[in-house]
Amino acid sequence: MREQRAYDIVLFGATGFTGGLTAEYLARTAPPGLRWALAGRNPDRLAAVRDRLAAVDPALAGLPLLTADVTDPASLRAVAQSARVVATTVGPYVHHGEPLVAACARAGTDYLDITGEPEFVDLMYVRHHAEAVRTGARLVHACGFDSVPHDLGVWFTLRHLPADGPVTVDGFVRAGGRFSAGTYHSALLALSRRAETSRAARERRRVEPRPTGRRVRAVPGRLARSKELGMWAVPLPTIDPQVVRRSAAARPEYGPDFRYRHFAAVKRLPTVLAAGAGLGGLVGLVRVPPARRWLFGRLTAGQGPTPQQRAKSWFRVRFVGTGGGRRVLTEVAGGDPGYDETAKMLAESALCLATDELPATSGQVTPVTAMGDALLDRLVRAGMTFRVLDGPR
Repeated sequence: MREQRAYDIVLFGATGFTGGLTAEYLARTAPPGLRWALAGRNPDRLAAVRDRLAAVDPALAGLPLLTADVTDPASLRAVAQSARVVATTVGPYVHHGEPLVAACARAGTDYLDITGEPEFVDLMYVRHHAEAVRTGARLVHACGFDSVPHDLGVWFTLRHLPADGPVTVDGFVRAGGRFSAGTYHSALLALSRRAETSRAARERRRVEPRPTGRRVRAVPGRLARSKELGMWAVPLPTIDPQVVRRSAAARPEYGPDFRYRHFAAVKRLPTVLAAGAGLGGLVGLVRVPPARRWLFGRLTAGQGPTPQQRAKSWFRVRFVGTGGGRRVLTEVAGGDPGYDETAKMLAESALCLATDELPATSGQVTPVTAMGDALLDRLVRAGMTFRVLDGPR
């Protein structure tokens, strides 16, 4: 029945900044014959986005527009029932995301987002994973900079290590550029909802099965000087380690005993200390409602840097993997992480689910579990770098 639906891909939230970049990416790269549409709550703004796309490809002047709103479940059901894949950039997801997840899980429609919100991902597993398994829907969160480079980067690193014994991988992130408004708001929400985030994680642990006969861990590291990189390794409490751990739990290729740690790589210790002090102050501020409102107002959804500013942005994630007496150093690298590359990753994930031959999966799954090598190969063709810096030895 999914093959008979009107659209291969529906992009929800195309009137936002990152959503607009995702639409433009699809306009440039969608294969001939792809049936896709834009969805959002404001028909006039959707039409304006379509006009921009028609400047890229005149054939898109007739691109279908679907009116839908997160406060109108019937409109979301109609979108989900019309599509094979729905990709959304409408956040913060803990406030706006669940109705679309529920609609896709019920309709058996593949769902993608770019969330970095652990609370949201855990709640969606508890509430909608079982229904998605029943209907065959794949619910794939974190398909932007959170957490595709890290999830696929670990997967790529494992190619160069034996997996018949214990394997450890450490990831080290460096980036230059602005965070998106969505990432900024998600980070503030996570800091202001620490109790809710912890409660959601406990609820998930109560119902999520663990791998049998294998050990899989994502453990916090310690502040230390990295000999491999010549930089300070600062523990990074993002959603990425959780995504990597869930990929490892789902795939036997990670071996019988797998451990992952996640860090920011920083050149100078004073920078580390200043960032720590700033984060401590931020944690205090977000607990005060007036200060929290002021912080949210510093960066408005829909805003973003100019193309020239984005062109100067970059990211590199290096992975040190050890296993079977071997060590390997790999790197995933690309351009502007918060906007251009996130739009690319989301669009390529949607194209991958819609058009590629993939393993049979369902329920809430990670990018590696759902798409693995197919998505990695797509991103390499699209300009992202996956390479070995220092081979196994």
